[in-house]
Amino acid sequence: MVAFAGNSLLCRAALGTQSIDAASFTTLRLLSGAVVLLLLARALPASRAAAAPRDWITALVLFGYAIAFSFAYTLLGAGIGALILFGTVQLTMFAAGLRAGERFGPVAWCGLAIAVAGVAWLVAPGVSAPDPFGAALMAVAGIGWGLYSLRGRRLGDPVRTNADSFLRSLPLALGTSALLIGIRHVTPTGAALAIASGAVTSGIGYIVWYAALQGLTATRAAVIQLSVPLLAAVGGVVFLLEPLSWRLVLSSIAILGGIGMTLTRRARAQP
Repeated sequence: MVAFAGNSLLCRAALGTQSIDAASFTTLRLLSGAVVLLLLARALPASRAAAAPRDWITALVLFGYAIAFSFAYTLLGAGIGALILFGTVQLTMFAAGLRAGERFGPVAWCGLAIAVAGVAWLVAPGVSAPDPFGAALMAVAGIGWGLYSLRGRRLGDPVRTNADSFLRSLPLALGTSALLIGIRHVTPTGAALAIASGAVTSGIGYIVWYAALQGLTATRAAVIQLSVPLLAAVGGVVFLLEPLSWRLVLSSIAILGGIGMTLTRRARAQP
């Protein structure tokens, strides 16, 4: 979860200061992540012996998450971006739990209503409301990350799986960068932040997360991620000097508390 919060901080640090454009950040992030993961896949005996998944759908989901995430952080602060991202992730995984046959009682549905009300208040027009286009992009990123996590629960070796996904997403990232070459700008600082995001907080962080997902249900995986927006918000205040508004604090309590009620009050699975 620290790695996931770190992704938000690194991305916002790079894009908020315009040290790099969003498409180039995404490309360097996926490229550096692919390099680290491929090296690890060759170095680890279990990963070397595992069959490559050859999964283009997971790669497409990863790219969709990564590109929406980057462009959203040109418009949002680290804390509010992480709140929207992981609020959407949790709702996506909640929906997947329902689809898989899980049933939820009145307390869980009450929690969901509180969470939705918190999101509505957070994005409602006002002086401290987030940019609506940035919020929409981050919601798309959240759906993408939720789907990527769900697919990770069904796949094999986490190192080979992530390495394959990062590698297959690269042509999409390179194509996007080529289309947006007119706005491309990369400084050494921006490139270093993108590489750190890809190699450390994405590449290595995703291996740990995919390994943990093997023993988690969709709802439990979502609950664990409740800590990320708090970590990102605190990191944004401490490291990026971002303001911490009462609107963000109170909506965070409503969204994360409501989703926590929903996900921890799991009802019996459908027979």
